[in-house]
Amino acid sequence: MLSSNKKPVLARQMGVRSKGDKKRLRPNLARFLGSQYLCQSLKSSEIKTLLKYLTLRQFNEGDILADIGEVGEALYLVVQGEIALVVAEKKKEYEIVREGPGEMLGIMSFFDRKPRSVRLVARAPDTQVLRLSRAMYKRMKVEHPFIAINLVEHALINLDCLFRKVSNDFAQFAHHLYGTGE
Repeated sequence: MLSSNKKPVLARQMGVRSKGDKKRLRPNLARFLGSQYLCQSLKSSEIKTLLKYLTLRQFNEGDILADIGEVGEALYLVVQGEIALVVAEKKKEYEIVREGPGEMLGIMSFFDRKPRSVRLVARAPDTQVLRLSRAMYKRMKVEHPFIAINLVEHALINLDCLFRKVSNDFAQFAHHLYGTGE
């Protein structure tokens, strides 16, 4: 249920108070990224370069990362927690799918620059994402095209997986609703 006073919140940068805090987080994030498909063909130095373009953000359960109708100005890679893709209708939310660590979200609106048709909502406490802004993506395309190509490939694979999940759920629902026709 969507409460009328629930507004998108500006995410807080994850507990980073000093350069020392940032440096302590980098190795963990580099290990996380190194285990993702996105970075399978990247050298460790390229993973560290990729991290320079990303911002770590933290959300509480229920926080809205991106809302319906907004044009995507960032991509999100889930590091920890869960994010749901939600549609809203008459003050109710309907969850389409939940995605967890390693999944990339916000892809369609980011690349086609059309308004979002779903809301991205944190569904776990201490949900953490790596955020890539449009400005940083544009820089990366010019400065490190090999890394940018890996990112686009990862986005395509994530979008394909999402489409397959939703298609499978829809097929199961249709089967349940209409039966097998026998």
